[in-house]
Amino acid sequence: MVIPDRDSHIRRYRVATRWLVRGGVAAGLLLLGLIGAGIHYASVLDRLAENRLLRDENTQLKAQLHLVQEKLAHIDETLDRVERFDQKLRAITALNDPERGLAIGPLEGTAQPKDEEPAGGIGGPAEGLDDRLDSLVEEAARNERSLAELHRYFEDQRSLLASTPSIWPTRGWVTSDFGVRVDPYTAERVMHRGMDIANRPGTPVVAPADGTVVFAGTESGYGKVLVLDHGYGIKTRYGHLSEIAVRLGERVQRGQRIAGVGNTGRSTGPHLHYEVRVNGLPENPRKFLLE
Repeated sequence: MVIPDRDSHIRRYRVATRWLVRGGVAAGLLLLGLIGAGIHYASVLDRLAENRLLRDENTQLKAQLHLVQEKLAHIDETLDRVERFDQKLRAITALNDPERGLAIGPLEGTAQPKDEEPAGGIGGPAEGLDDRLDSLVEEAARNERSLAELHRYFEDQRSLLASTPSIWPTRGWVTSDFGVRVDPYTAERVMHRGMDIANRPGTPVVAPADGTVVFAGTESGYGKVLVLDHGYGIKTRYGHLSEIAVRLGERVQRGQRIAGVGNTGRSTGPHLHYEVRVNGLPENPRKFLLE
């Protein structure tokens, strides 16, 4: 029943009950559809936001992957330079020379040829980075072991240089060199196993290299004698001393005062008798002088 206003006629309409039921059902279905569409739309919006986040993360990961690849390429180039430098050092020092008995052969593990990089190396897919990283780790460890060996070698060489008599033990005039000479007492030709350096009594005698005092006493013919052991089979002897300034077993350094020039023993005047012996055999001291 519809009543437009007070002056109009009342209009009556008849609707069957079944249409009301159908209308209600249709309205309910429409409402459910709208609710479902709203939920679906919200879900789509959430997925869109998630997709944007994933896309941004994927972009960042690609950038990071590219950066990692560049760093791996830089590490690879650095290891190549280290390996070449290692080879140069070995060539210079003859560390692999079999005649010197220093060769150790190739270090465990062999370097992978550069033209046979594993699949997925630099510039390959991300899943190949693990293999490349493992390869670089092995190569770095191999270079580390090789450089450690070179370090030990150079440390040994530094010790050898420090133990090699290379400076004059005293200043003065060389009155007799190493070699055959006429003995001033017997006038016979004999082997002079050292070098005689004349100077005033008490002139300082210094250690020509690092070493240890292994003898400090008196010997027939040489008077007061001092012997230093420098290691590596090298020993130096000092005769006709006026005094000995170090003790038996004392460790001395190159340039340290160890004695004074004297005229003790079988001597014709104040001087130092200086010998260098390698593995017990006398050598010409001039061979070791760098000054």
